[in-house]
Amino acid sequence: MKASIHSTSYYLPPGTLSNSDLCELFPQLTEKDIYKRTGINNRHITSTGVVGSDLGFNAAIKLFEENNIDRSQIDYLIFCTEGLDYKGPATACILQHRLGLNQNCGAIDLPFGCTGFTYCLSVAKGLIESEQASSVLIITSDIPSTVIHPDDSELRMIFGDAGAATLVVAKEASDIGVGRYSFGTDGSGAENLMVERSGTRNPANAEWFQKNEAAGGMVYGQMKMNSVEIFTFALRVVPPMIADILEKNMLNKNDIDLFIFHQANAFLLSVLRRKLKIEEDKFFICMENVGNTVSASIPIALNEAIKKGKIKSGNKVLLASFGIGYSWSGTVVTF
Repeated sequence: MKASIHSTSYYLPPGTLSNSDLCELFPQLTEKDIYKRTGINNRHITSTGVVGSDLGFNAAIKLFEENNIDRSQIDYLIFCTEGLDYKGPATACILQHRLGLNQNCGAIDLPFGCTGFTYCLSVAKGLIESEQASSVLIITSDIPSTVIHPDDSELRMIFGDAGAATLVVAKEASDIGVGRYSFGTDGSGAENLMVERSGTRNPANAEWFQKNEAAGGMVYGQMKMNSVEIFTFALRVVPPMIADILEKNMLNKNDIDLFIFHQANAFLLSVLRRKLKIEEDKFFICMENVGNTVSASIPIALNEAIKKGKIKSGNKVLLASFGIGYSWSGTVVTF
């Protein structure tokens, strides 16, 4: 059996933050400058009390309805986010009940960020190809807006909230499915992209809440990013990762019909594309109206690429993600 992507859907919260809105908040910026730096015109922002699992739930319901999926056949649920509902129980257990999945369904949380989707897909592949499951629902959902300080113009330019749902199923055909993987981790770079005061180590306290009272307390913590270091990291690890993915799948760049990377920001993606000498029409960017949606970025791009006819039956699509951790991973999916 081979693990194969059956379908994807995504959900965006109704609230938005446009470049025009940002310019009103930060008069030193211009709409043209924001777009030039990020490739983004608009981002969707969740409302108070609506968390990542809510966006993921809505994405999964869309997936079921748009693709006529029998949810009773799903036998494993993987929920990926950096904003779990609770420290316990697992949010995946709560989603299993909310979605009406069978009680013989496995359910786990995978707390990851930028590389979340490709990591989830590798777990789904392992479950299916070891015959532990035959239908795996991946929900990737993040709400980065809730950990960005209102005065942080740089991060508010980049990130948007979203939920995505992907169904991975077992197929007997040997010429389709999820290929071999390349993984990488370098925890020495963790501090360059981190949500401070968000967990059990150095947690938020009364002093923190008082300090951030004007910003609503920053109750979920605050994201801090060293942009230069993140940019340098991506340029360092992504090219050899792509080479490793191709080698492990016994392919070359010309065999790939479409490249979809984590949608970090359009400027970085453009630099990577040129560095890797990938043709522009084979490199898919999908963030102008959603921003960097963290773990949801690749499935959103996949969904849009399929809608636009960029992915057809038999096509090979290289998926690659990189970011917080530092972590990186990727594979080739044949549709």
